[in-house]
Amino acid sequence: MNQRIQLASIDDQRNAEARESVRQRISWPANLTPANVTYHSRGHALLIGSADDVYPAARALQGRGLASLTLLVTDKGSDAVDALGSSEPLISQTLTRDQLSQLRINGYLGAFSVQLDDGDSVLNLARALIERDGFDLILDLAAATHTQRWELPPPGYVVMQWQSVEQRSDTLDDFVGLVGEFDKPRYFQVNSDLCAHSTSGNIGCTRCLDVCPADAISSIKGRIESHIEIDPFLCQGVGSCTSACPTGAIEFRLPETRRQQDTLSAWLGAYREAGGQAPVLRFITHDSQDAERAAGVVTAGHIIDAPLEELGAAGHDQWLTALAAGAAEVRIQLHPNMPARLSAFLTDQVAQAHALLDALGHDRARVKLIEIADSAGRDALPALTPLTESPLSLPEPEKRARLNRVLSRLAELGNPSGERVAVPTGAAYGAIQVDSDACTLCHACVSNCPTPALKSGGNTPALSFLEADCVQCGLCEQACPENAITLLPGFLASDARETRHICHEEAAFECINCGKPFATVSTVATIKQKLANHPYFAGEAMIRLEMCEDCRVKDVWKTMIRDPDAQLKV
Repeated sequence: MNQRIQLASIDDQRNAEARESVRQRISWPANLTPANVTYHSRGHALLIGSADDVYPAARALQGRGLASLTLLVTDKGSDAVDALGSSEPLISQTLTRDQLSQLRINGYLGAFSVQLDDGDSVLNLARALIERDGFDLILDLAAATHTQRWELPPPGYVVMQWQSVEQRSDTLDDFVGLVGEFDKPRYFQVNSDLCAHSTSGNIGCTRCLDVCPADAISSIKGRIESHIEIDPFLCQGVGSCTSACPTGAIEFRLPETRRQQDTLSAWLGAYREAGGQAPVLRFITHDSQDAERAAGVVTAGHIIDAPLEELGAAGHDQWLTALAAGAAEVRIQLHPNMPARLSAFLTDQVAQAHALLDALGHDRARVKLIEIADSAGRDALPALTPLTESPLSLPEPEKRARLNRVLSRLAELGNPSGERVAVPTGAAYGAIQVDSDACTLCHACVSNCPTPALKSGGNTPALSFLEADCVQCGLCEQACPENAITLLPGFLASDARETRHICHEEAAFECINCGKPFATVSTVATIKQKLANHPYFAGEAMIRLEMCEDCRVKDVWKTMIRDPDAQLKV
């Protein structure tokens, strides 16, 4: 299970040949015709910054095909706008430092809204200065002082330091190239039926909102419910939302998670068949892989690369899949200029993987991050042999069910602790604790649970729970009118996690007229207590609360027949 590798037995040439056999037999999945979104940019540009930066930048951009140049400068500077040519419409507006901090910029290439908001009024600068609804592209030369900062700026929003001479020419060339029509893949698909974000007016899971560095995901408040929306024009394919989503409601499309998992398992099986030993799955971006090839880098034979659009497109579920399918290790190759939230997300995912490996009796060193320039760490032989040489089949279509199968395989191959172990805050693992004295089995929790974790007892008044399906969204806890439910975070490393058990059950209350069981004893008692002073149930009418729905209606009609004016007394 966790045996040390005998280094002398590893043949790198044979491993390299096995890896090449894998590449020839099985291609990494890709969507050949993905859905696209299209940007339309006419070239109306906005430049923001000090006059000493903006004016020379504007001079360098003149005559290069932009429809107009609008300059927002924070001071007069040593240059003057009059010194600029007039090959295209050019407008300059001076802003104070306070006004610069009041700029509110939203949108993307071809559709930027730029507003000056002082708290009392809002001014649309594009409408005021160039008589258009918005700007097409923005060159921000004041990022150090401007409060409008994106961790991952939207397409068409270019941040540069004018004093950085070595990057100036390339940046300006890229900037003037942002005129025309541009297609970009729609990286994701959303299944709202699986989403654990909101129900009955309560907010539950926000994991996708928390990890998106492009701020492309929003919680949209409806009349009653809130729902998740992803702006395809802002989304830049980081993929962390799909890995963070515990139910599979958001799925990456280049390729889909299921196809990635199936390919990983198939690769490892083909590698073994070709005589390869000690395979290490390295998750790496296409750009990093291309850069290595351009630099002539040849990785060790046991390194099998899983190329991603971005590292966020594979989380700990994918990494553990590789281990359960026979990889000796999983390595995640970091790259330069990663958004801070992506870095934090990967660190958190590694922490979750380590917690699960610890709980299931495996060495946490099987999953590790590889720093940018760490070629030794990249190519090092794994310290441990693979956990298995048996293929892994994941027939289930649901993300959580597939993950549970992976965890079951790892439990079989390890030595589970049998205890509940701590997991990083926000991890989608845990149970619930039900206060039997407070629970009335109203099943509001069941109707609000986005997964099959909570179920009613059918004809028997009961509440059952399956921990393997619980994603710790908290919707059951919020929906409970009796505050009888408490979340219990942590991963239970035992078979009990996959066994449904009864949280609370009661005897049924039978209708006093027909004998039909229609509620629980505690529910009837609670309702009678809460409606004791309601005029509709005054006097003898209180007995209706002990009747089923059919008998209750019959009793109302009998009363109206005996006393037609009775309903007017309510």
